[in-house]
Amino acid sequence: MTLTIGPLVAQPGRKTRGAIPVDLGITTVEIPLILVNGSRPGPRVVITGGVHGGEFVGTDAAARLGGLLEPEEVAGQVVICPVANPPAVYDGRLGKSPLDDVNINRVFPGDKDGSPTERLAAWLFENVISGADAYADLHSGGIDETLLDFVGYRLTSDDELDAKTRGMAHAVGYERVLFGRNAQGGNSHAAAARQGIPAILIETGQLGDRDPAQARTLLDGLHRLLHHLGVIEAPQHVAPATVQPRDWVWTGSVVSPATGLWYPDAATGDEVTAGQAIGRVIDPADGSEHKVTATATGQILYGMNGLTVAPGAELAAIAVPHD
Repeated sequence: MTLTIGPLVAQPGRKTRGAIPVDLGITTVEIPLILVNGSRPGPRVVITGGVHGGEFVGTDAAARLGGLLEPEEVAGQVVICPVANPPAVYDGRLGKSPLDDVNINRVFPGDKDGSPTERLAAWLFENVISGADAYADLHSGGIDETLLDFVGYRLTSDDELDAKTRGMAHAVGYERVLFGRNAQGGNSHAAAARQGIPAILIETGQLGDRDPAQARTLLDGLHRLLHHLGVIEAPQHVAPATVQPRDWVWTGSVVSPATGLWYPDAATGDEVTAGQAIGRVIDPADGSEHKVTATATGQILYGMNGLTVAPGAELAAIAVPHD
């Protein structure tokens, strides 16, 4: 079966690379895609990186995977988009687009008549994500964010879909698998789940790092995922996962109460209890101090490393093992 996205075409047994121009109203961006059309039937798997700027590990691993996969090794079709949000990746290098100050991972499935970022989300959802048999969105801790690697997914009211998605999340081979109790919101994997697509979020690396070892960790996880889905044979160069995946749930999020300078007293990976002081936000003008406390008991899985924060900035996210 021919694989076609816009002007890019990959016949069975072929790989095609290129960029597709996408009209965002006020500008046009080029979306890079790698289409790998396998030599035998199988599922269609979509992988996106670069949804946020400053998260380099996912973009690196996606680009590397696109170079490594060959059609004769693939059953089905693999669509890889290493840079899903060029304005944020190349111009902003942060989570929000410099075009309209919108976080694309809060507006999926998008709006083709909306803001530039909403239009981009709509194009990606309609042309790249929709129709997938499985979807993985690659992220990492941004430039000012510490993070413990994890895989995330959302529960739906469809038990069969949830079982497939959980299987994908565990197949990556990371220790922590975080599930959300519903598929609400504008995250890409949540929007995909609402459309019946097994979809996961993979978070690897932190602080905007481009450590090759982290990219290797993610690349190994993607190979394990593709093997689990029946797309590739067991890769000889990928070591089996060394940890037993464990289900976790989010218990709380801590946000900044004010504009100021953030001085944490608890670090990512620390165990905290609800009400425990985990840092201070200090007003640089008058020196007043705002005490910040944990909103829940659990382990901090990611946190703010930056000094300057605005009201509502997420300072810490807390989770606990489900069992």
